[in-house]
Amino acid sequence: MPFRPKDRPRERPRARAKPGATHEQIERRERFQRARRESLQPSDDTAILFGWHTVTAALQNPSRRVRKLFATENAARRLAEEKIPTSPPPEIVRPDAIAARLPPDAVHQGVYAETDPLPSPAIEELAAGGVVLVLDQITDPHNVGAIFRSAAAFAATAIVTTARHSPEATGVLAKAASGALEHVPLVTVQNLARALAALKARGFLVIGLDSSGDEDLAGLALRQPLTLVLGAEGKGLRQLTKETCDHVARLDLPGAIQSLNVSNAAAVALYVARSRLKPA
Repeated sequence: MPFRPKDRPRERPRARAKPGATHEQIERRERFQRARRESLQPSDDTAILFGWHTVTAALQNPSRRVRKLFATENAARRLAEEKIPTSPPPEIVRPDAIAARLPPDAVHQGVYAETDPLPSPAIEELAAGGVVLVLDQITDPHNVGAIFRSAAAFAATAIVTTARHSPEATGVLAKAASGALEHVPLVTVQNLARALAALKARGFLVIGLDSSGDEDLAGLALRQPLTLVLGAEGKGLRQLTKETCDHVARLDLPGAIQSLNVSNAAAVALYVARSRLKPA
């Protein structure tokens, strides 16, 4: 299974023993199942995609090279009915053959693909307009995937993350993104402070989002191009990140709970920004 340690789901439950099975037999069965899962793992440079929206978006993206495609009989029929291009043609398999390659409880909806990762553009290659999201060590793949989905919905220019302390664009993250990886470029950088400085040099207004911010995001004078920086839940933005931003703002909320999940905060911030942006 191609999930990296930082993106690794919980362990599968122990194999169900047959009545009368000895401890040695159970251990042997578990070793066999573990070895089988490991034998199905592709190489480390492979992006794993599963789920209907995730896989079909990739199939329709000319920039995404698909190496292998597996589909159940029903899913393959639906691909043909919806005239979704399939290159290479899908290998028809049973649902449990796909499930064997995935973490427990993964909802694959009958489709699974092994692909090349999408190219990562450089900061200098981004269009100097719109909104760029920067993620400061957000490690949960579900959150990052949900942020990608919101970024695609609000037509964000790109998402910037660090090479370390960030989940890879595969597996659980890709499933949570529901196809958004094909629409929002992912920029990977070695040093976040330098990346923010590079964005500022290109004319971006850089605003960090943190509950300790001095100003409400809705009250700031926003303009394009704009960068919104989000930190990990609990830790928030790192100190150097805050110091590099032009402003550190908060999201004022009217209810009793004054904090949001980081993916929800990203969606709210994108809505506020898009509704109030002024042309550069």
